[in-house]
Amino acid sequence: MAKPYLHCHHRFKNGKDHCYWSIAEKVKTRRGWVQRHLLYLGEINDSQKASWTKATEVFDPVLRQTRELALYPADRPLPEHASDYGVQVRLDQFELRRPRQWGACWVACQLWDQLKLDEFWGERLPDSREETSWRHVLQTLTAYRLIDPGSEWRLHREWFKNSAMADLLEEDFSLAQKDNLYRCLDKLLEHREDLFGHLRRRWEDLFGVKFEVLLYDLTSTYFESDPPFAEADKRKYGYSRDKRPDCVQVVIALVVTPEGFPLAYEVMAGNTSDKTTLRAFLERIEKLYGKAERIWVMDRGIPTEEVLAEMRASDPPIHYLVGTPKGRLTRYEKQLLECRWQVVREGVQVKLLPQDQELYVLAQSTDRVNKERGMRRRQLKGLLRRLKELQAMELSRDQLLLKLGAAKQQFPAGWRLVALHVSEAGQTVNAQNFTFKLRTDKLRQVRRREGRYLLRSNLSAQDPARLWQFYVQLTQVEAAFKDLKDDLSLRPIFHQLERRIEAHIFVAFLAYCLHVHLRARLRALAPGLSPCSMLEKFAAIQMLDVHFPTTDGRELVFARYTQPEKDHKMLLSQLSWELPPQSPPRITQKGQLLKD
Repeated sequence: MAKPYLHCHHRFKNGKDHCYWSIAEKVKTRRGWVQRHLLYLGEINDSQKASWTKATEVFDPVLRQTRELALYPADRPLPEHASDYGVQVRLDQFELRRPRQWGACWVACQLWDQLKLDEFWGERLPDSREETSWRHVLQTLTAYRLIDPGSEWRLHREWFKNSAMADLLEEDFSLAQKDNLYRCLDKLLEHREDLFGHLRRRWEDLFGVKFEVLLYDLTSTYFESDPPFAEADKRKYGYSRDKRPDCVQVVIALVVTPEGFPLAYEVMAGNTSDKTTLRAFLERIEKLYGKAERIWVMDRGIPTEEVLAEMRASDPPIHYLVGTPKGRLTRYEKQLLECRWQVVREGVQVKLLPQDQELYVLAQSTDRVNKERGMRRRQLKGLLRRLKELQAMELSRDQLLLKLGAAKQQFPAGWRLVALHVSEAGQTVNAQNFTFKLRTDKLRQVRRREGRYLLRSNLSAQDPARLWQFYVQLTQVEAAFKDLKDDLSLRPIFHQLERRIEAHIFVAFLAYCLHVHLRARLRALAPGLSPCSMLEKFAAIQMLDVHFPTTDGRELVFARYTQPEKDHKMLLSQLSWELPPQSPPRITQKGQLLKD
């Protein structure tokens, strides 16, 4: 094999030439040399490029000398000098047993240690009288949620024995005993507030995170449970962001920093209205982190006018930046037309309108205009094509109404731009009494608003570019919810007891903290590297037990993880991580270890 090298891929998008990088190598086959990709790095800057170039040079494969093992085959006598510690093994009868996933588990343990969670939980989850290490049970639950999420029953029945968590934690299968997993969940919630404070200190120490700007949003997660439940139970029917209105749910409120680091969360009843949650969360953050002039960034529908007035009147003032409904844009449209556009970055313009102790910011993004316009055109073309098909069909009025309802559901954005005339009851549907036309006045209004959104804030002295950047960062909360639901499988929840439900969300939050920590480390190396892709790569490193039978009836057992490949070595070098030494061999006879 030749040494790895940086490979550039060009893509012309949005009028620009984008350069994406990957690390590849040439592999010789019987048909010649072929290219094999090792790592995808995405768009990287010059310093990152130089760093990866150095790493690819460091790991150029070279010949290495090997030394003989201090073991002796069974067909040769032991030398006199090795009579005290020598072992004769039957090399022709060795076996490989218990292959298990080691690499991703080791990465999860590294992240756990770097957040000092073992130290945190060691003080709060002491071992039981039966010597059950609750902090190791929790570490296993969190690693499982990060690497291959599923139910606690699956962890007990299948995942634990196929992983190397027992080897890494120097534990045995009692760690994954079913009752221990559930009993550990019951011990967690009382330490939630302490964990929030610990995480804040770690984010500050590791990444220099500031807490002047906080992003706040809500989501929901549903259950595979059958109501009815007790009146005080948080599982309720409500507005489902997962498009599962048939299932009961809970609402989760989350606060993160603009970099995506989570600070706190709260679990509320499934029928909780978004606008009723903010006041309690403001008090909670103030209690946890003290009073300060923070900036809260929220989407529309969360704050009420009453809460915004309280934020403006508080001492010190609580600043906010929040989206507004479309109706407010209509109210100030004439006044905004008189304002001048200010360029905040390439392709983004804003207009500023001071109004009643607040500042309204109308933002327009060229990329967003093109995106929304393309979506609207696809919707409108699809709807018009469907309406023409219905015109050509022989249908009764009731059949037509049913098909129109289906078309409205399929093309909701286009439906608002079309006016329809349907035949009266009892008439046969034809092209004369079923007509439609484009609402040109509505289309002009929609075109004017495409790619534009109106923000309001009490930060009147702020730079408009900074205000726009604050609001764009709200996508970090949406990304957090996406990671929790997709990568960490927060939904659906199968637990029946309310304390276990909240504990399930607590473990998912802990796993998300490891996920965010890894993402922050990788972001400095290459934006194209995701936590999931790294965990998937390291999952290829397996651990096996190598059994050598000896001539005296015992077995010599080596627990060995497989050697890392080139891509693993490059990642380890960039992260400044070192793999642990291989564990010493052992003899099957109890109490005897092979001497070095």
